[in-house]
Amino acid sequence: MVYKIGCCGYPVAKKKYYENFDCVELNTTFYQLPKKETAEKWRKEVGNNFEFIIKACQLITHPPTSLTYKKLKAKIKNKENYGFFKPTDEVFEAFERTYEISKILNCDKILFQTPASFKPNKENLFNLRKFFSTIKKIYPQNLNYILEVRGKEWTDEIIKEICEEFDLIHCTDPLQRKPVFGRFNYFRLHGEYRNEKINYYHNYTLEELKKIKKVCDKELNYVMFNNSNMFLDALKFKDLVF
Repeated sequence: MVYKIGCCGYPVAKKKYYENFDCVELNTTFYQLPKKETAEKWRKEVGNNFEFIIKACQLITHPPTSLTYKKLKAKIKNKENYGFFKPTDEVFEAFERTYEISKILNCDKILFQTPASFKPNKENLFNLRKFFSTIKKIYPQNLNYILEVRGKEWTDEIIKEICEEFDLIHCTDPLQRKPVFGRFNYFRLHGEYRNEKINYYHNYTLEELKKIKKVCDKELNYVMFNNSNMFLDALKFKDLVF
């Protein structure tokens, strides 16, 4: 059994991070895709065994009404063509740029996180299927696509059907929901849930970390911390499993 433990972003100086972990989930790619030269620099900073997982650009998953667009530096036209996996030239171009960065980083895992406003209605499910059916035909087969949906409307049945159809990895917070499909586990630990809201300032207890370890039931298990105490909690979990 293999554990890949890390953080969503860099909570400490990169040098210190690289000394403690062998993978990172890049969140900056969600807000603003870097220049190719920047990605090349990131790759050169680490050894060959260090792994990058990138979060897909928000232009693919989130509508322009999302507050996250405030961090987008590039000016966009035809805003109605962005987000929610719409089968538009703009969305597919955003994925092409995401893929180009992943290639430079030697990254074979791309995370798609949907906003809570992305409900499993007829239009959204059509767009989701159209998007993944298209990119699966065009891009390398060794790419792993990870899907994190949010909201109670996304039942296990709906998620499993989509993930099985396109061989997607269902990403969850394992303390809240078990994944229903995937060749490996990809867990994101955001914090404590209270009335459907997340307390990102939560520090994970030893008991909680033991529960997370227990659900790491596949040959390959990614456990990525995204709470404010992510660095220390990831270290605690690392000590627990190794």
